[in-house]
Amino acid sequence: MCKSRKPVTEVFGSNVFNEAVMRERLPEDTYNALKKIMSGNLPLEPAIADVVANAMKDWAIEKGATHFCHWFQPMTGLTAEKHDSFISPTSDGKIMMEFSGKELCQGEPDASSFPSGGLRATFEARGYTAWDCTSPVFIKEDGDNITLFIPSAFFSYTGLVLDKKTPLLRSMDALDKQAVRVLKVLGNKTSNHVIATLGPEQEYFLIDRVFYEERLDLMLTGRTLLGAAPPRGQEMDDHYFGTIHERVASYMNDVNYELWKLGVSAKTQHNEVAPAQYELAPVFATVNVATDHNQLTMETLQKIAVKHGFVCLLNEKPFAGINGSGKHNNWSMVTDDGINLLGPGKTPHDNMVFLVILSAVVKAVDKYAKLLRASVANTGNEHRLGANEAPPAIVSVFLGEQLNDIFEQLAAGGATSSKQGGEIKLGVSTLPPLPKDCTDRNRTSPFAFTGNRFEFRMVGSTQSTSGPVFVLNTIVADTLAEIADELEGAGDVKTAAQKILQKIATEHSKVIFNGDNYTDEWVIEAEKRGLPNIRTTVESINTIMDPENVAVFERHKVLSKDELHARTEVLLEAYSMQINIEAKTMLDMTKRQIAPAVSAYSERLASAANSVKTAGADPASQVAMLKEVCSLLGSLNDSIKKLEAAAEKASAVKDAAKQAGSFKDDVIPAMAAVREVADKLETIVDADIWPLPTYAQMLFLK
Repeated sequence: MCKSRKPVTEVFGSNVFNEAVMRERLPEDTYNALKKIMSGNLPLEPAIADVVANAMKDWAIEKGATHFCHWFQPMTGLTAEKHDSFISPTSDGKIMMEFSGKELCQGEPDASSFPSGGLRATFEARGYTAWDCTSPVFIKEDGDNITLFIPSAFFSYTGLVLDKKTPLLRSMDALDKQAVRVLKVLGNKTSNHVIATLGPEQEYFLIDRVFYEERLDLMLTGRTLLGAAPPRGQEMDDHYFGTIHERVASYMNDVNYELWKLGVSAKTQHNEVAPAQYELAPVFATVNVATDHNQLTMETLQKIAVKHGFVCLLNEKPFAGINGSGKHNNWSMVTDDGINLLGPGKTPHDNMVFLVILSAVVKAVDKYAKLLRASVANTGNEHRLGANEAPPAIVSVFLGEQLNDIFEQLAAGGATSSKQGGEIKLGVSTLPPLPKDCTDRNRTSPFAFTGNRFEFRMVGSTQSTSGPVFVLNTIVADTLAEIADELEGAGDVKTAAQKILQKIATEHSKVIFNGDNYTDEWVIEAEKRGLPNIRTTVESINTIMDPENVAVFERHKVLSKDELHARTEVLLEAYSMQINIEAKTMLDMTKRQIAPAVSAYSERLASAANSVKTAGADPASQVAMLKEVCSLLGSLNDSIKKLEAAAEKASAVKDAAKQAGSFKDDVIPAMAAVREVADKLETIVDADIWPLPTYAQMLFLK
């Protein structure tokens, strides 16, 4: 720790208007009312909002803040903010510092330039933000600018959803409602609410800023569009959990300190599998708070990197042939009185609540596998999924030995026993026997049970956690609703529950797979089981509007058909725009950097051949090299022309789905052809002529 810094125990949450600050600064009746409002048991009245806003303002000004902003998450997947100062002019030419309850609760940003998927016309500019009182307000320091940030939802003038937070909050309500129904009918008399929790691990790359500034592709697209494989990659397995480089460790220390001030419980940090790749993981939080915290984490990782001469790459696949980055979403359900509904206990076979919740999740994943796959579909993840570093595009569930055995028992009529973990004895007198978990982990599974939660491993590193989580919340709420309907109408609840468990274990066991998801054999087996294998982003996005998906969102009031259709359009448009940018960037780099460098090298070879010949020696080697380079340069120019034509063709298509299809079918193969030739040339052209930093430089030099 730097000597000038305060201890972590003092700094943690110091920039957050958290419960301790509220208790200290709010009148007792206001504090108690606000707690009820946050739990959904009381509406927010203007008088309460005014008192809270005044306390927030005083606290923020004491910390040096001059502005406030509603901080929201439009459908770009990023965050947005519009800053307003606290100043209010007075009649004598001076100012007062004011902040009203109305300003706290509602803002009015211009909505015209955010993606809306057709929900709003471009000329219809008005949008509203609404304070999400369940996610703490915080102070953010950006250089000398200090601002009070108010986590908010964002919606249109007509009340339609324009953001990623609102459907997340709605899905939380849906899951809460249906899970409580199940708990009550199963005899739980103490729990009044069920909260979805999330602990999103964040993977990222760090490269030296000098290299970044020499790569147009990294600057404009976030990933390398060109680059030959280095002589050494990750095959030695020496980077994973290896010693953290001193410069990186200093960077991580600064990241942690900034996150801790914001109340983000950054807990774990380590080297990941690929060289220059790292991971940060927090402690669990309520899903909307965890989503806010993950957005802050991504922003902080990138901001602090610049101060250390690094650039943080969050793209799912910044380097071809090297492990990409994901965001493993550790998801669970907890009651307001502290019960983890996915905690199996010592004897899970007779834990009826756990078995029902577990079965509901398995059924939901099987029933809505295409929707889950679509929730993680983007351009970067298309390169990552199924690349022997991340789960394949086939959605399956890993339960492990103990729970798989229980599921088989349920299918046969009822579970009567649970396999136990036992102990691990290492045969060393100084090492004690260690308790052994009942189940090993499966890092190849897209949706794996890991002790008391599910780990959704398909989520991409750049993605907001909101989309995958509100989908998961909604589909689990749906299967819980079906179970609650049956149990509430049953004469004998226990017997009815056993029948439900048996039916789910029988009909949905096909989605359970405990083996190696990376093998070709699993692809064949999954097809036999009837599991979807949707390999491309466009194909996946096109399933979102399937009738059963529209119905489940409307049934639980998470998204209307129009709102869901808008999201589909936004995703398709984003795909096309990203691929178009990548194609244009590749064309720029190959035409203005690669081709001139290759031409210069061919001139050098020609000069060398002439010099050798003049000296009376045989220039056969130089001539052979010259012919190869000239041939490859010709191939490069041909592939460039084909890419230009493909990009022009795709850009001319007006329909969003058809345009995305054209970029997928025409532009991406054309880009691959350009890259194949360019990468081969990189291995031939003199290093002092090649215009781009190589993979070896970017991955290994710090």
